[in-house]
Amino acid sequence: MANYFSSNFTLGILGGGQLGKMLLYETRKYDIKTKVLDPSAEAPCRIACDTFVQGELMDFDTVYSFGKGVDVLTFEIEGVNVEALEKLEKEGKTVYPSPGTLRNIQDKGIQKQFYASHDIPTAPFSLFDSLGELRSAISEERVRLPFVWKSCTGGYDGRGVSIVRNVEDMVGLSDGQCIAETLVPFKNELAVIVARNPSGDVVTYPVVEMEFHPEANQVEYVICPARIGDDVTTKARAVAEQVSRTFEHVGLLAVEMFQTESDTILVNEVAPRPHNSGHYSIEASYTNQFEQHLRAILDLPLGKTDSKVGGIMVNLVGAEGHTGDVVYENIEKIMAMDGVTPHIYGKKQTRPFRKMGHVTIVNKDIAAAREIAEKVKNSIKVISK
Repeated sequence: MANYFSSNFTLGILGGGQLGKMLLYETRKYDIKTKVLDPSAEAPCRIACDTFVQGELMDFDTVYSFGKGVDVLTFEIEGVNVEALEKLEKEGKTVYPSPGTLRNIQDKGIQKQFYASHDIPTAPFSLFDSLGELRSAISEERVRLPFVWKSCTGGYDGRGVSIVRNVEDMVGLSDGQCIAETLVPFKNELAVIVARNPSGDVVTYPVVEMEFHPEANQVEYVICPARIGDDVTTKARAVAEQVSRTFEHVGLLAVEMFQTESDTILVNEVAPRPHNSGHYSIEASYTNQFEQHLRAILDLPLGKTDSKVGGIMVNLVGAEGHTGDVVYENIEKIMAMDGVTPHIYGKKQTRPFRKMGHVTIVNKDIAAAREIAEKVKNSIKVISK
């Protein structure tokens, strides 16, 4: 085994946002040397890595030369130059998750076709090269309203996804390759995080339930354990393992799913990295998702995924009507509440719905945690000066 600890071994991370910053908590714990690439001079990772490189994540030469200078390469965002990763991998560089996995996930159209060809349960869909092609399909009644429109590339944090109830709803949607997906009536949005190392060991985290903000299409609360029956829990974890096996990913894979009215589990989409749905694990789990990602990509033994205590995560997003230097109003009020831990990502500028941090609430009683989460949500405000 390579000597990762207190040595010259260097882990490269593509992307310097909050996920990278939280991954760096764990590299610090183990004294693993890190090098981070991000386009922003004020990236949240800057304060915690050993070496920070400012550069474009989609630029072939930048990513390729960055990758040459590290021992193992990982990423905290899917928007990276895959061709550069493929060349690095061909030349013997360890890249996890692999460029092949990323190719299947980066484009939502390819991702959906991947599910269809591997018998992974997912909502019915059609692929189109442009909005014009989609409009023709609607007028010819090959696509029925209402449906969910998804841009194949570039969607993130609820952007690039819209419910189309009538043709007018298509005004303002970005042109390009897209998916029209059947609008499935569901009673819960669930997620399971799967970790897999190169040796093939696989573990899954408990099923979490996601409550969404009605307008921003962003997760408002993540609740662990999900308030669902044991049979649905078993089904969701089994589907997540099936997805993991099929992608043969290494690292973390967050599998987002729908629980339909008839308790069928359908895969919505996946992310091959630490994920918003796993932030609760920092305070609530034996092994948090960031440590687990590190263990997985370095082929170390995977950690125990059980929760020590019930956990709820509240996203801190920029308040509407506020743009500029950030102020966290009433943060001391929430810190006075039992079991409440705020995480501030280090973005100096706020704007409406921008992810600025999260708060974890832990409690043995999940119902009590949910009540405190509501108080947290109503107390803290992310505003500008």
